[in-house]
Amino acid sequence: MVPDVAVTLLVAGFGAALALVALVLAGTRRYQVFAHPNERSFHDRPKPTAGGIGFVVPVLGFLAWIAAAGAPAALMLAVGGAALAAVGLWDDVREVAPSLRMPVHLLAAGGFAAAALPDWPWWALGAVTVALAWQINLYNFMDGIDGIAGSQCLVFLVGAQVVAGGLPGWSGDLAWLACGGALGFLVFNFPPARLFMGDVGSGFLGFLTGALALLWWQQGLLHVVASLILLAGFWLDASYTLIVRLVTGQPFTQAHRSHLYQKVAAKRGHSWTTAGFLLYAIFWLLPLAWLAMRFPDEPGPTTWLWLVPAGLPVLIAAWRLRAGLPA
Repeated sequence: MVPDVAVTLLVAGFGAALALVALVLAGTRRYQVFAHPNERSFHDRPKPTAGGIGFVVPVLGFLAWIAAAGAPAALMLAVGGAALAAVGLWDDVREVAPSLRMPVHLLAAGGFAAAALPDWPWWALGAVTVALAWQINLYNFMDGIDGIAGSQCLVFLVGAQVVAGGLPGWSGDLAWLACGGALGFLVFNFPPARLFMGDVGSGFLGFLTGALALLWWQQGLLHVVASLILLAGFWLDASYTLIVRLVTGQPFTQAHRSHLYQKVAAKRGHSWTTAGFLLYAIFWLLPLAWLAMRFPDEPGPTTWLWLVPAGLPVLIAAWRLRAGLPA
């Protein structure tokens, strides 16, 4: 049963996102803040963007309140998230060079890793920083069709609560608030979308999901394997596609439509692809994440083997549809 405080936070996040996204939609139309069709997108005309502000603002407000009570991890999550949202919004309004974006990504990831894992050696913190920076970027790569990025956020945050049997403390409360925010945004973004979340939202969600997975692992609340399983639809598609492009000598920094989800969307459309992703996550990934936390009872080295069945459907589909290769 969902606690009363969780329901309150869920409703608060939903209401705040609805109101803010409605304001953003009106503002972007008035000031012509549009996402224009390009080599990566699947829309054929300019569409309002920056809708991610709807969930960014309430989450940052909550984190600022928690940080004021003396929580270092919440402070660095707020500072890093605000920096990523700011550079993402700038990129939505006026394109930002990678030479500026990447240092912000690395600083946000490194600052949070140092705050959440203060006793880890420098080389481990470096590895975590790179992994978290990759999560920030891949979330942007995977935000290419209606509804999919918001859906992945919901799958991870709700799935984490289910698998862990409820997450205590401010991070668990934050998860419910962010769930409400994602739901409020999806009212406007689920196929057919009326606006996009933009880089202000995608980079922020990549950071938020990665940081919470790290924090819950460090606190012994949710094994990182369970988090990786719940996020497998995104990180595995993005990583497989990048590896294929590198191995085949393609310019990996160039925009493209060769991700698995893009290949499926080209054949089936936005609604079918997003619905298929949700079914895969709910009926395949969620049960596997739950099993990974309970068999064996004490998660150990063999727990990592649960990633094999979790990712196998993605790997088979990616191979069959030639993900990473030009059409």
